[in-house]
Amino acid sequence: MKRVLVFALPLLAFLALAVLFLSRIGENSDALPTALAGKPLPAFSLPSLDGGTVTQADLKGPLLLNVWGTWCPSCYDEHPYLLELARQGVVIVGLNYKDEVPAARDFLVRLGSPYRQVIVDAEGTLGLDLGVYGAPETFVIDAQGRVLHRVTGVVTPENFAAEIAPLLKPAAEGSAP
Repeated sequence: MKRVLVFALPLLAFLALAVLFLSRIGENSDALPTALAGKPLPAFSLPSLDGGTVTQADLKGPLLLNVWGTWCPSCYDEHPYLLELARQGVVIVGLNYKDEVPAARDFLVRLGSPYRQVIVDAEGTLGLDLGVYGAPETFVIDAQGRVLHRVTGVVTPENFAAEIAPLLKPAAEGSAP
């Protein structure tokens, strides 16, 4: 009986793990839902890259709040598509996260700016309140200033069409779909 258990238990454990892993195939492993979904943006007052001050009251959508930094390689990959979205009329506000202001300005001068405004979060306080894991991350904000959705990683034509675009029209009306 012991011999059977010695061989059967590892086999059963292996089969259970295989079933678990196979059941997860096809799921979006990058999806990190935000705890802020349906809630207002956290209160903040931070400088903008142009020298003004931005608060949560200034961020009424529909808009995308894009977390980026010049230290972030993926942000360079994402940037051309953000420029294209901005040309198409998508409102994007940048959250320059844990970065140096001169480097951020240089980045946008050299590559162009898709942002209506850029919030400077040098210490990462707003990023922390948003639950940011890193950059890039993009939040969909509705007309009431509520967070509807978060995309972790690079915004692409595929995830824009599947995850973001369907939220922008309802966001303009101030309601989630």
